[in-house]
Amino acid sequence: MIKKVRFVPQTTLLQAIVLHFKNKKDVVMKRKNFLLTGLALAPAIAFPKLSKPGGLRATDPFKVEAGKSRFNEILTFRKVNSQDIKVSSKDTGNKLTVLEYTGREKTGPPLHIHFEQDEIFYVAEGEYRFVIGDKTIHAKAGDTVFGPRNIKHTWIQLTDFGRQFYMLQPDETFEDFLRTCQALKKEPTMEELQKIHLDHGMKILGTPLTL
Repeated sequence: MIKKVRFVPQTTLLQAIVLHFKNKKDVVMKRKNFLLTGLALAPAIAFPKLSKPGGLRATDPFKVEAGKSRFNEILTFRKVNSQDIKVSSKDTGNKLTVLEYTGREKTGPPLHIHFEQDEIFYVAEGEYRFVIGDKTIHAKAGDTVFGPRNIKHTWIQLTDFGRQFYMLQPDETFEDFLRTCQALKKEPTMEELQKIHLDHGMKILGTPLTL
């Protein structure tokens, strides 16, 4: 008995071939997308965010008048030079603090380091000498100086009067550091001052600059 041979129409065979390659292409694309997604997520998995979560943020705009501090606090350096908070960490979820320093003497802080904060200085009046790492920078009114975290630095005011704005990002607890220093009843010992710095993510590494 002769079996009948069933012929598949050419159009049907062509459709089957197209469908086969289309399905194969879809599988390849899905596999590719899966790999790309995995690669994109890999840095987030390998390097989780280490910074602490932000706190409350200001929801309304505000103005701080000239010569005033954000919360009308009196914060000074050496009880002579004012340090007014203009934008607080309470306004930025602990991400940024902006302060105005008004210097009435030729002085500056000891050589120190911030472990978690970048610092930006904008000189509004007078002149300053900054030492950041192995670089010495002379800055006058209108100049901006950037100090990266984890690099030792200090500065000294060169003129009888000076004024600068400086910003710390993120703030961490720098404002509390200023409040702690302001509350001291007497000149701290070096050991006491070092402890205050360490409690707020900083460390003293040397003496202040001199002229």
